[in-house]
Amino acid sequence: MRPRPVEVVKALAALQPLYNKDNIEIVTEDGTRVRGLVKSMKTTQALTKPSVKIQRPDGEVVKITFDIITEIVDHNPAESKL
Repeated sequence: MRPRPVEVVKALAALQPLYNKDNIEIVTEDGTRVRGLVKSMKTTQALTKPSVKIQRPDGEVVKITFDIITEIVDHNPAESKL
């Protein structure tokens, strides 16, 4: 059974605090994993699907539409509170 895509609203809520953060991994419906820096999010442009762009360590920018995202993983260490 294939994982279900994350709802657009949930994907946006999960990605917004990660904007411009490195070491973020997105998993798509077909099992593709893209890890890197969240570069941009397009959510409200007419005639386009909401999407996120991830810049991989090799410099390649990968565009992923929200409707195929199944998981968003933040690989950054949790910030310690003093």
